[in-house]
Amino acid sequence: MSQRIFIFDTTLRDGEQVPGCQLTTEEKVVVAKELERLGVDIIEAGFPISSPGDFRSVEEIAKAVTRPTVCALSRAVKGDIDAAGQALKHARQGRIHTGIGASDIHIRNKFGSTREAILEQAVSAVKHARSYVDDVEFYAEDAGRADLDFLCRLTEAVIAAGATVVNIPDTTGYCLPNEYGDKIRYIYNNVPNVDKATISIHCHNDLGLATANTLAGIANGARQVEVTMNGIGERAGNTSLEEVVMALKVHKELGFETGIDTTRLFPVSRLVSEMMRMPVQANKAIVGRNAFAHSSGIHQDGFLKHSENYEIMNPLDVGVDKSLIVLTARSGRHALKHRLELLGFRYDKPTLDGIYKRFLDMADIRKEVNDKDLMELVR
Repeated sequence: MSQRIFIFDTTLRDGEQVPGCQLTTEEKVVVAKELERLGVDIIEAGFPISSPGDFRSVEEIAKAVTRPTVCALSRAVKGDIDAAGQALKHARQGRIHTGIGASDIHIRNKFGSTREAILEQAVSAVKHARSYVDDVEFYAEDAGRADLDFLCRLTEAVIAAGATVVNIPDTTGYCLPNEYGDKIRYIYNNVPNVDKATISIHCHNDLGLATANTLAGIANGARQVEVTMNGIGERAGNTSLEEVVMALKVHKELGFETGIDTTRLFPVSRLVSEMMRMPVQANKAIVGRNAFAHSSGIHQDGFLKHSENYEIMNPLDVGVDKSLIVLTARSGRHALKHRLELLGFRYDKPTLDGIYKRFLDMADIRKEVNDKDLMELVR
């Protein structure tokens, strides 16, 4: 049987931290409802202590959705945790996500503290969060650069204090996939009570490795992934929800499944892009404009003969109507013939050869030839 991977979506928290992408409470509720329809398991709705607006957003999302767990972020500080607990009072299933830096870089330079003091603060924070909710997630910030043995001590201590989920984030996007996978496996092999909690992974994309690191974490035992639509987030962004979900779906041999309705990926991607005023790059995996577009003559010919020659996913599976044959000066006769037949024109080979020569001249000038151009060409 396939093993379940839980999808923790932080589009409305980490994703919304991108400059210029802030949403109103009403807009956040719209996105949250679409994430619920998409099938995410946990929605991280915001950071309540950060502003009255974020507090209200968490509160309203907790009222608006019924199936997913609604999560609120906090630092390992009593006031933060109190705000998170109060904002979640209407949630059918609420989770407080609290934590503190775990790397020596953060412990020294951010907190001016010691490992032992951090350990005590983490345990205290988890215990206080448990006074509000039964479901508490602890994040060991900058775990990607943390000392492994201290990270294991910290993980063991917060689980003993009541954490139900422990997040091992590569906060700075530093790790290589094998390194990050080894870190997750080390935790499983060296934390005695690890079976009492879910290990979660939260990877940033500073080196373009967020999805690879996330898959490495899953392969080594993690069962919750923290992701955003379109991979948005701080700096170079977070792990892309659609990339992880489709990687697991395409590679069935890995033996993992999610609860995501993949046919809603493209519509939700577009909604998030429009509402956050953040365009999706054309060559973005899964949801980019060119993800199912073919313009090279060699690729077009192979695709038209059999789609699996150049596509490993059916566009319908991600909510895209169909693949596109884009006519450019790189296109071949097969693609031109195909498009002309769709428009109702059929020609013998000599006539088509003549049209193709004129097509290349037009394509060199216009760069991309559309149906209106083709009608002009055949006339």
